[in-house]
Amino acid sequence: MKDKSMSDGAHEAMLAESRKPQVKSKKTHSDEEYEALQSFLRSISSTATLPPYVKGETYSSLRGVFNQCLITCAVLVLAAAAGHPIGFSAVALPQLQTENSTMRIDEEMGSWIASIHSAATPLGSMLSGPVMEAIGRRRTLQVSTLPLVLGWILIGTSVNHALLLLGRIVCGFAVGLMAAPSQVYLGEISEPRLRGLLIGTPFVAYSLGVLYVYALGGALPWRSVSFLCIVLPVLAFVVLCLSPESPTWLARRGRFHEAMASMARLRGNPDIAQRELHELISAREKEKARGEETVPFFATVARAPVLKPLLLINAFNMLQILSGSYIVIFYAVDIVKEAGGSLDPHMVANASACTRLGMTVLACILLLKITRRSLVMVSGLGTALCTLGLAAVLYGDSGAGLITPVLILGYVAFNTLGFFLLPGLMIGELLPTKVRGLCGGYIFCVFNAVLFGFTKLYPVMKNGVGMAGVFAVFGSAASLATVVLFLLLPETKGKSLLQIEQYYQKPNILWVTREKASNGQRV
Repeated sequence: MKDKSMSDGAHEAMLAESRKPQVKSKKTHSDEEYEALQSFLRSISSTATLPPYVKGETYSSLRGVFNQCLITCAVLVLAAAAGHPIGFSAVALPQLQTENSTMRIDEEMGSWIASIHSAATPLGSMLSGPVMEAIGRRRTLQVSTLPLVLGWILIGTSVNHALLLLGRIVCGFAVGLMAAPSQVYLGEISEPRLRGLLIGTPFVAYSLGVLYVYALGGALPWRSVSFLCIVLPVLAFVVLCLSPESPTWLARRGRFHEAMASMARLRGNPDIAQRELHELISAREKEKARGEETVPFFATVARAPVLKPLLLINAFNMLQILSGSYIVIFYAVDIVKEAGGSLDPHMVANASACTRLGMTVLACILLLKITRRSLVMVSGLGTALCTLGLAAVLYGDSGAGLITPVLILGYVAFNTLGFFLLPGLMIGELLPTKVRGLCGGYIFCVFNAVLFGFTKLYPVMKNGVGMAGVFAVFGSAASLATVVLFLLLPETKGKSLLQIEQYYQKPNILWVTREKASNGQRV
């Protein structure tokens, strides 16, 4: 009864607030927004009649769950397309190194072809934040398909190294533009019960996209592969036309009726949609009451509730890169060949792509069953053990036989289980609503800038310290990342995005020092 009265009071308070005359200094669009809010709130019934959400109960109707999964599939098509340029260098470089034509490359040019994609990605990531705040999450994803198609056309028709590199740059820009919006979009359309699964599934599609290119590269010339990579971006543009915009973005833009229609479609039940949207608008009005909407962006980022998740995400991203997650994708065949062993390098590289796909599927299923922290602890420890074991084997010059490929596949499996999915999951869950779009873009910008540098320096590092030293660096970074996550990563399973925001408003930094709720349970 208490919850009902509080909800009813909030509803009436928001209506009362919308009736207040605005001072003349307020912008015209603010007046229009208050009128829209008043109209919307009067068009819905009081949320006091709606039962509170209880952890463990079905949050959406079966129809709503189906709609969320169907809309996620549209993003999956685009995520698979994003995996194509990542895996392309692994199949193109061996062909270009043996090709007797003007396109033949040496190791230096090969490192540029592999890494230039990541050099262009930060620019797309930097622009993705402002773009998705201006035109919406869904439209940003649609826009990102256009440069991706152009990039593949440039690669497929290239007659010299410059055009090939330009095509890689354009593809990299497109992947950067779509990275943050896809995670933010899925985080905002999904309910707490399904959020981990839905945010994680693009990595399944991403891995499938890499595997698709690996498979094509084993049977077709690299030019044919590049033209076949145009199919999915075009399909993604079409299916995204049938998807709704994020209700969170619509509500923050004052488009409340559209937000209600979108939320009702996503939840499959108008009452549940009404309650959730009412809570979202209520939180936004509280921000206004505290004067937070007028605070400059960088001043907002400097505040503890934003700075704490921002630093955690960036710190983990750097350590994930150093743990070799993407280096093994970019240089799959070369790494297996350098590490030695009795199996064919191409076969092991394809097996690593299959392992990555299978473990991504398993991780998405496990996100429904176990906590986030448990999953990443297993991932971190397994990654560290496999890479440090590889370093010891290679240092002892006993890499022949099956032990080396087995440890490489074990490394790929454990790394994919948690580390590979975590960056997108943290962006979709940990960042506050107000800065989620802009900060998500900047996080991916920094991530890809560092990834470019590390990818470009990989051949230098390999020649300097050998493969044993390379895997020692991977293992040390994975170990440190595991410690950082154990200390700082909050448990978000089953929590709403508002509950996660409220956790970061508390004074603690370490997860183990979090305050206890009034009912005696930790939050």
